[in-house]
Amino acid sequence: MLYLFHGSDVAKVRAKAFAWVEAARRKEPNLTYVRMAKEDISEAALDEVAQSGNLFAKRTLTLIDDPFAGARKGVGNEDKEEEGVSGSVIEEKLELLAGSENVIILLAPKLTAPKAKKFAAASKTVYTVDTPVSHAYSRGFNSGLVNALAFRKADTLWLEVVRALRTGDAPEMIHGLLHWKARDILEKGSKVWSAAEARELSLQLIRLLQESRRGGLPLPESLEQFALSI
Repeated sequence: MLYLFHGSDVAKVRAKAFAWVEAARRKEPNLTYVRMAKEDISEAALDEVAQSGNLFAKRTLTLIDDPFAGARKGVGNEDKEEEGVSGSVIEEKLELLAGSENVIILLAPKLTAPKAKKFAAASKTVYTVDTPVSHAYSRGFNSGLVNALAFRKADTLWLEVVRALRTGDAPEMIHGLLHWKARDILEKGSKVWSAAEARELSLQLIRLLQESRRGGLPLPESLEQFALSI
């Protein structure tokens, strides 16, 4: 079953999606949760998302994070082609995702109207957040966290990560927000991060999550270590 989160207010729609994930995990603790970034999307990966399940976790919960994100500035044509592929694969697999017994969240801020209509028609529930971005951020979008990353302040970022963890924010939510900001820096450019550094930053966060899932350093500790390394 598919749940769509979209809207022009990127901060609030992301916060709403991750809050929904946390509520679902509290309600059904046996759900296996996975966040899938744009770079993780492929036909095989989506097939697994739609069809996976086992004796201990009857269903999985997957958050597909911004697969339609715009082309990045300062990178080659290969990256632009990758963006197109990730979006088209989602559309090709829409019927399979919508019909799955697993819980699948499509987080797609600023989704175009035609795509929003298409995905809404296939979704069990649609959440649209178009509140002006100038309004106060809701809890879940940590402006201190993303600003520390944007301005490359390692000590401040570490403090924000620790504070968020102690407040009860899920490590996956913190990671998702940091990776979103890394991609935002890559897309918009930065005086602090070069294009190459921003790309490596995004890849570093991807590797961090993958290594944690494979049994490496737990995600909370990995996030603290990452914060001090920037």
